Amino acid sequence: MGLTGKLIAAVEFKAGGDVFHELFRHKPHHLSNITPEKVQGCDLHEGEFGHVGTIFTWRYTHDGKEKKAKHVIQAINEERKLMEFKVLEGDIMELYKAFVITIHVETKNDIDLVTWTLEYEMLNEEVEHPLSLLSLLIDITKDIEIHHVGK
Repeated sequence: MGLTGKLIAAVEFKAGGDVFHELFRHKPHHLSNITPEKVQGCDLHEGEFGHVGTIFTWRYTHDGKEKKAKHVIQAINEERKLMEFKVLEGDIMELYKAFVITIHVETKNDIDLVTWTLEYEMLNEEVEHPLSLLSLLIDITKDIEIHHVGK
């Protein structure tokens, strides 16, 4: 079995792709107000939200445990509403040698899709693919949608 993997999930988002991209690019610290049971905070360490090279730490709950993940923004493509984050340290890096999360919003037939891509290299063959983390990101996407458009 190989140690590298890639998981992708595309989720319809009824609150508008611009809303989602703007939230993650410029206001990630607002997520703890939108979905406090899943995201407890976003702490800025270096730089400014919305800029390549910015370093920050997510505080979140995954599989019933409070966790942290320090990220750097590696890429932003405003036209494609794409952001790429490299995980530098934290709970994720206890299992993975490398971990990159890409968020991309695209519109097809007047439907906005939020696409999460997780690319990773596991430390060893006993490490599971991060399916539960992908599920958490999908749930956060749904919470953001509900927050902006209601139930």
